[in-house]
Amino acid sequence: MDQAEGLRRMMSLKIESSDVLIPHVTNYSKKDSFPRVISITSGKGGVGKTNVTANLAYAFTRLEKTVLVMDADLGLSNIDVLLGLSPRFSIEHFFRGEKTLSEILVEGPGGMSILPASSGVSELVHLDESQKLLLLNEIDLFCEDVDFILIDTGAGISSNVLYFNTMAQESIVIATPEPTSITDAYALMKVLFKQFDKKNFKLLINLVENDREAKEVYKKISRVVDHFLKEISIDYLGFIPLDEKLPLAVKRQKPILEIYPKAPSSRNLFELAKRICETPFEANAQGGLQLFRKMFLNYKRLDQGGEDN
Repeated sequence: MDQAEGLRRMMSLKIESSDVLIPHVTNYSKKDSFPRVISITSGKGGVGKTNVTANLAYAFTRLEKTVLVMDADLGLSNIDVLLGLSPRFSIEHFFRGEKTLSEILVEGPGGMSILPASSGVSELVHLDESQKLLLLNEIDLFCEDVDFILIDTGAGISSNVLYFNTMAQESIVIATPEPTSITDAYALMKVLFKQFDKKNFKLLINLVENDREAKEVYKKISRVVDHFLKEISIDYLGFIPLDEKLPLAVKRQKPILEIYPKAPSSRNLFELAKRICETPFEANAQGGLQLFRKMFLNYKRLDQGGEDN
């Protein structure tokens, strides 16, 4: 079996419709010629980034999209725990040369595929150049089979966080009303712009009472960016409300969209997924290996001082 075949078989699962689940929406079934690679990221931990990633992935499956989720906090696995999965293997086995990526993939809710991280492996906190290129080459094998690759990055501005954000064509920054979350979200965007010339970001506000509170957070970040980083563009994606069902879903280790589809946060997450699908995406590079190699080479050039910091 070639390395892409494992994912093809996983993606062949037919999702049965149910009165309990959000119904299929067939308007979005047409595949793009290459996957949209989206990083879900944050400057501060504890803002609900992994939960947003898991639920967005589930929403995409309900919209008949094939999804690969990469847990890119490589040394501290999170998404498998959040979804109640127990992978036999992880990205650690891949880098040791013991398994291919297709052999460590696990199936998640809705038929999404998950590339699990390791737990407590400090050696993977900072990937070297050969590891980065190896990973990109392997991921390219899945491009023809996937509509979305969602990268759940770690928090902060470590080398891995920056690397996976540059690998993505689109970056969704998660922030909350906490002052430290606001300042750290700005810091992350600043570093990505200064060091890697990343100029376009999407901002999603999590754990707020309403749209008004969310827009206040957006305005605070936008004012600072407009003053100090005039070349950066920030699109307001909306908000995910505080929801009493969220901690219940986390305890049950299920996506809230799966078990509480009528909850306020579920409605917002599903609408967000639909808007992403509806938004035309224009990539300035071809898909496949050429796309990932170009990103990698650009990252390596900037990382070695090709850009004035």
